[in-house]
Amino acid sequence: MSIPGWQKSSYCGEGESCVHVTGDRAEVALTESSDPSGAVLRTSPTVWNALIRSIKDADNHG
Repeated sequence: MSIPGWQKSSYCGEGESCVHVTGDRAEVALTESSDPSGAVLRTSPTVWNALIRSIKDADNHG
């Protein structure tokens, strides 16, 4: 995957360590803003969508 520009989480405040995400049809990648050249977690779009759905469902039921 050639990594396009990273997108910062909308829940991140100014100056905080945040999650950044990028992706394409084949892969989703996440990294921490405090060290964007460090570890990158990669997963499939299917798994990423399932994670986001479960977080939103938990938010709506909690």
